[in-house]
Amino acid sequence: MKHIVRLAASALALSVTLSGCQDKAGGESAGRDQIRAVGSSTVYPFATAVAEQFVNANPGMKSPIIESTGTGGGMKLFCAGVGAQFPDIENASRRMKKSEFDMCVKNGVKDIIEIQVGVDGLAFAESKQGPGLKLTPEIVYKALAATPFGKGPNTAQTWQDVDASLPAIAISVFGPPSTSGTRDSLAELILETGCQSDPAMKALKEQDEDRFKAVCTRVREDGKYVDSGENDNLIVQKLGANPNAIGVFGYSFLEENLDTLNDIPLNGVPATYENVADGTYPGARPLYLYVKKAHIAAVPGLKTYLETFAASWNPGGMLAKRGMVAATEPVRLKNAEVVKTLAALNGAELK
Repeated sequence: MKHIVRLAASALALSVTLSGCQDKAGGESAGRDQIRAVGSSTVYPFATAVAEQFVNANPGMKSPIIESTGTGGGMKLFCAGVGAQFPDIENASRRMKKSEFDMCVKNGVKDIIEIQVGVDGLAFAESKQGPGLKLTPEIVYKALAATPFGKGPNTAQTWQDVDASLPAIAISVFGPPSTSGTRDSLAELILETGCQSDPAMKALKEQDEDRFKAVCTRVREDGKYVDSGENDNLIVQKLGANPNAIGVFGYSFLEENLDTLNDIPLNGVPATYENVADGTYPGARPLYLYVKKAHIAAVPGLKTYLETFAASWNPGGMLAKRGMVAATEPVRLKNAEVVKTLAALNGAELK
């Protein structure tokens, strides 16, 4: 479900011209007088918080339009082209993929600024009345994979079917959809790690990357994993109604709901602020903004908005108070310099 901040007709007002931005027909695109961002549901609340601060500190500026489309869906919108009809910013709960960068370049989006704004954890949680599960990436993979280790359809019905130390309660996991960066993080941080507990899968990764991805990241579709859309608050509500179920979402949603939810440790490591920040927690992941350099000078306030982000991401800062985990000091300094210089991303370093 999309959350939209001030989605109004004025979003496409022909008020400014994005100089140098060409539409697909080769004509010059009319501009916008509002920043437009799309992407991650995890980054969404932080982006809107910065938008509020940006407007308060810059009287006369219109509030940025921020849409929660999921990271994957947002990348498609962001990479579709340069010009007023295309977003300025992609909020992402994972790093841009090389294939997405190539798609951007193909569509004329050639200078992309990458800014890591903080860290989040991929949290696993249950209700306060839950069974007190303790999981590992291998257990999660065996429970959720469509074809565990490529040995046929997943037949596990209970957690005890997966691991004898776990209770005999039905596997029921509420998680993000395939368009979400949170789902990508589940695949990359947890499912792939669990899959590679089998040496044959490590070998498969070297031999056939596509086959490896299919075996290790495709989730079962028999109702044990429930795609709960882009609204992570809905997952929180479902856990309240299903005490034996598990929810998968960004760490900030766990932190906001600790009065009703319990963290499920991974490899014995709880998802705490400190463990996420320093990467000790297996589900830690960086959060990003991707920005079109071609739009910086043309869209009023765009650079100032980025500077507002950078001024808000320190420990104890506004974003930390909203639930974001601050990155380490070297990472913050590096990305503050990117905001200052607007250095473009080198796509060769992406995977």
